[in-house]
Amino acid sequence: MAQPSLPATFRDRTVTSPEGASIFVRSGGSGPAVMLIHGYAETSDSWAPLAASLAKSYSVVVPDLRGIGRSSRPAGGYDKKTQAADMRAVVTALGHDRTSVVSHDIGIMVAYAYAARYPDKVERLVVMDAPLPGIAPWDDIVRNPALWHFSFRGPDAERLVEGRERIYLDRIWNDFTGDRGKPDEATRAFYAAQYAEPGAMRAGFAQFAAFSQDAEDNRVFQRTKLTMPVLAIGGEKSFGAVQAAVMRNVATDVREAVVPGSGHWLMEESPAKTVALIEAFLMDRAFA
Repeated sequence: MAQPSLPATFRDRTVTSPEGASIFVRSGGSGPAVMLIHGYAETSDSWAPLAASLAKSYSVVVPDLRGIGRSSRPAGGYDKKTQAADMRAVVTALGHDRTSVVSHDIGIMVAYAYAARYPDKVERLVVMDAPLPGIAPWDDIVRNPALWHFSFRGPDAERLVEGRERIYLDRIWNDFTGDRGKPDEATRAFYAAQYAEPGAMRAGFAQFAAFSQDAEDNRVFQRTKLTMPVLAIGGEKSFGAVQAAVMRNVATDVREAVVPGSGHWLMEESPAKTVALIEAFLMDRAFA
């Protein structure tokens, strides 16, 4: 087993966002630009299989969200509208303008805000296996007891988790996987070490604390539906077809895909199938 790793040929830099964060980003390849936005309990390294494949035909941009991985951990700005501005700063700093955007988990919340804020800058949008705060069926989704971590935050929560980050993260990985062996041990150890860094759990919890603001922002964004093509991918043992149902509330051109046998961790559980779906969509080809 080996920890996830982006291609060694990718270049890294840190971009200063006008919103007060320093965003670590890696990029590689050449061609039309594609930005990959990761989710929680992971970092941008989760995109390793997809980044390696896309780099053959695209300029691939892979940032760490604020507060996660090697990006800075400011006190605030974890609402997804603000993080969309972080992503815009990354895109322009690397010399791009229009991009396709691929996203997973809380990354889809940032990607949706990005597409809503900068609709003329997004060619195509891929969202994978997560809800959007405030967008139906959000109210039903958040009643699921398995999502208790959405409300788990604050100084006492930080004290409880300190030194036990792996236990906390194992619970999230185990509860939302279709295969208890995925993510594998090396991957879990790699991410747990990063979330154990000083201030990392505070910043991670802040992603969830911002959901109420995200819901307000999304209800405003929803008034103007996205018009770019959207691919909504769900794991069969996780969001499944619900992902497309969510996106049809906010977009006019939604294609639906469900990855058989997979839970939430699509890059770890079903990388070949997921990469094939995304590449077919980006190239505007039909997919099975």
